[in-house]
Amino acid sequence: MNAKTSSEGEEDASGTRNETLGKSDYLGEAKRAQVIRVAYVIAALDLTFLFMQIGVMPYLAKSLGLDSVGFGYLQTIFGVLQLVGGYIFGRFADQFGARAALILSCASGIVFFLLMSLSTSIPLLFLSRLPGVFMHGMPGAQKVITDMTTPSQRAGALGKLGLCFGMGIIAGSALGGVLSTKLGIYFPTYVGLVGSLINTLIAMVWIPSQTKPKADHHVTENRTPGSLFSIGEILRLMKFPGVMEVFIVKVFAGLPIGLFMIMFSIISMDFFGLEAVESGYVMSYFGVLQMVVQGLVVGKLARHCTEMTLLRLSVLVFAGVGLGMALMRTVWHYCIIAVPLVFAFSMLATITDSILTKAVPSSDTGAMLGICASVQPLTRTVGPTIGGVLYKQFGVSSFGYLQLIVNLGLFVYLLRSKIPLGEMKSQ
Repeated sequence: MNAKTSSEGEEDASGTRNETLGKSDYLGEAKRAQVIRVAYVIAALDLTFLFMQIGVMPYLAKSLGLDSVGFGYLQTIFGVLQLVGGYIFGRFADQFGARAALILSCASGIVFFLLMSLSTSIPLLFLSRLPGVFMHGMPGAQKVITDMTTPSQRAGALGKLGLCFGMGIIAGSALGGVLSTKLGIYFPTYVGLVGSLINTLIAMVWIPSQTKPKADHHVTENRTPGSLFSIGEILRLMKFPGVMEVFIVKVFAGLPIGLFMIMFSIISMDFFGLEAVESGYVMSYFGVLQMVVQGLVVGKLARHCTEMTLLRLSVLVFAGVGLGMALMRTVWHYCIIAVPLVFAFSMLATITDSILTKAVPSSDTGAMLGICASVQPLTRTVGPTIGGVLYKQFGVSSFGYLQLIVNLGLFVYLLRSKIPLGEMKSQ
């Protein structure tokens, strides 16, 4: 109730924006479309460099003498930094603008790859993780798109970022392997360094200093700047109608699958009997599926169905995926299950981000996107421990049964709850 009262003026401005964006806004339709395309390019490049270093990191760590336990600590530290930094980054975007936030993310990438290229010892390798606290290219691009679209356009526009994700998986994995094999283990870090510099220049030149419409910009200017990290602010956002309910679904619906994906490198060797190259092919297959689903399916469904309908559909499909995973025995079974898995994962991420950014005032969309972006790092932080126990004690099928039970419960919850959200289709 307090959140609703304190933001009455902000919601009025946001309501005005819903009606006038695209008609009387200071940026024309063509200009907005151009800025959104630039955001897609920045996100695609950022993800390519990210997946490139993910593929190279195990080999670099091994060459420096880091064992599997130490590598686990390295990954956990990166996950914790991303978890903490996600919300801080979102608040920074709200207070200083999406352009400043994207520049911060890309500049952090420069420092990240510079330190990684200089990592000739284990302490330096751990030090190279620190800039990861502000490396949030995808949430930065989401912030630009959220500012530049109406609520009815948002789901479709955010969904297209999945194409960038798929391109990043395919291009990054391939480049990391080829460059490290042909030109040395450190060469991908040089490419990431130069690429992050180019991304920074693109953000500085092509992203306008103010991406919000004028009405929302005045609301943001009139707000008293607060701390970049505030538990009180997080709780305030969670009090808006429907936010807590949808966020709970976002966190728990994909958690069992997230645990499985964290353990996939081990499962692919022990359970499926795959070699490293074959495991790479499976990941590339996932990247292609991601591009197809986001490019051809999510946007079209968002235009014809309400977001609550699509949220329920994604949770129901996730439950079916859980049953399939519980029964799968070969990698071919997994490749079949991957189709509905990618669909549900992509739909859930897109729709929940769209719903949650509409449920809060426009001056808080960056913070909300930052909180959403913290879900994946949270899974990466707790995943190795929980996933390891599940796999060791109960086997691969346990991930499937957990996925089935959790999502059946969430589906019943969504059917019985009356979440106060506007039933809006994309245009």
